[in-house]
Amino acid sequence: MLWFSRAHQTIKVSHRLANTELFCNLTERELKIVDAFVHDRTFLAGEVVFDAGEEGQALYIIVSGAAAIYLPGQHETPLAELKTGDFFGELGLLDDWPRSAQVRASAPSELAVLFRGDFERLMDAHAQIASKIAMQLARHLGQRLRQMLAQTTDGAVIQ
Repeated sequence: MLWFSRAHQTIKVSHRLANTELFCNLTERELKIVDAFVHDRTFLAGEVVFDAGEEGQALYIIVSGAAAIYLPGQHETPLAELKTGDFFGELGLLDDWPRSAQVRASAPSELAVLFRGDFERLMDAHAQIASKIAMQLARHLGQRLRQMLAQTTDGAVIQ
């Protein structure tokens, strides 16, 4: 019975990762491998996930709940609101620059966290899986850059 419960849990965990743009191109087997590198964290509504100025060390995936991104000094109006399946903090996988914004859980939330060191170990042990993730990450960053450029050409101010 324990084995069945554990197997059921593994399937559930893999599906939560599959619901994210970052992992959508991975097979069930690859999702299970990635899951071994991911850590679960829970946050209460209003709890800070990370603050602006902190060293970026991880990528966060919203498994359930919601989060909001706030620019420094603007803690009443969120820059963006994120929901289940969204991810944030992706630059923390790539460099050690300080975080540019604060992220707070806006509802009780479960987050899957991929730390930079774990991502580097994933790259060493499973290069093909890591390259699929890195390609999705590059696409996501490119899309965000194009959106920012479109906003600047529309006369919007980007900080």
